[in-house]
Amino acid sequence: MFVLYVVVAGATVLANTGIAGADLVRADFVLANSAEVGVPRSWLPWLAGLKAAGAAGVLLGLLGVPVIGIAAAGGLVAFFLGAVIAHLRARVYHNVAFPGCYLALAVASLAFAALR
Repeated sequence: MFVLYVVVAGATVLANTGIAGADLVRADFVLANSAEVGVPRSWLPWLAGLKAAGAAGVLLGLLGVPVIGIAAAGGLVAFFLGAVIAHLRARVYHNVAFPGCYLALAVASLAFAALR
């Protein structure tokens, strides 16, 4: 069970670190997606910071600070639940699977961290 936790939490850390970096460099796909959903460009650094903080917290949970890992995974669940809702409210269905996958990783990380 611990190995599965490490794999899921590691994937969560890598995925969120990667997308936070894409937000910070304002990758074309990030700009297009945020415009479609109605997220102002000025929010991107703040959103990147939240994703990076979540990734760092999940990593700390893996490294032996479980309360931080649980809190960070919970924060990522809330964040990506909001992202899925933003996609649905904007009726942007063609790429809602992306925040959905991040949400699934966060939920799985939260579950494993809480069970640990």
